[in-house]
Amino acid sequence: MLNLDVHIDKNSGFCFGVVYAIEMAEEILDHEGHLYCLGDIVHNDEEVKRLSEKGLIVINHKDLASLKGEKVLIRAHGEPPATYELAIHNNLTLIDASCPVVLKLQNRIKRSFDKEENIYIYGKHGHAEVIGLLGQTNNKAVVFHDISELNIPSLPKSITLYSQTTKSTDKFYEINEILKDNGISVATNDTICRQVSNRDKELRDFSSKFDHIVFVSGTKSSNGRVLFNVCREKNPNSYFVSHPDEVQKEWFGKNDRVGICGATSTPMWLMEKIKNRILQF
Repeated sequence: MLNLDVHIDKNSGFCFGVVYAIEMAEEILDHEGHLYCLGDIVHNDEEVKRLSEKGLIVINHKDLASLKGEKVLIRAHGEPPATYELAIHNNLTLIDASCPVVLKLQNRIKRSFDKEENIYIYGKHGHAEVIGLLGQTNNKAVVFHDISELNIPSLPKSITLYSQTTKSTDKFYEINEILKDNGISVATNDTICRQVSNRDKELRDFSSKFDHIVFVSGTKSSNGRVLFNVCREKNPNSYFVSHPDEVQKEWFGKNDRVGICGATSTPMWLMEKIKNRILQF
């Protein structure tokens, strides 16, 4: 026996936007037995599997175009206006679980677009939230994942800068300063969700208290990859897992203290399962 001391980070787990979406889905599933969801309700395969077993049917936009007269959940990431227009055309009932923080950002970008501002969005190409944000501008805004993607000398002299809600606050302000240092007039809109961005500091504190860190996240979660790197920078003995079977006994030594934490898309029940597997060692 290794006699491991195992603790779960109380600040890890679903953000309120994901909790809201899942609660809405479960309420309908309990009453009706099935519900369509446009895209994975959360970037965690184990949670998607759990809800699929309750009757959640994940579809894509191509599937949506041929669906008629059904209920469809809009997940926390939000959707572009075209999705709502299609729903009206196909007589679909949308269960809108878009995160309030995302909806507020969509509205701000729409107002900027109506004012004909030069809109730049710091975000991940192809991410569901970013697709929804782009839709507010008829796909005319410029999305960039890194400052190196921008040809700074060719940029307009004045731009309006937004960010995907789950990006790094430090990186966002670093980009902001680089643009200003190059003579660009930047109207800066800090639209990063603080419940997400505050996880950086919380995880640095948490990771420093243990011999080993087991970070639990779905492989599709960009937030998960970012937060895992935060842990690994503070504690090199950090391991990324998506399922309890991936945890290896060889990682740990006798009487080690082990911390378990996760992304904003990681369910607490999955972290509990990871803990129970480690305790079996």
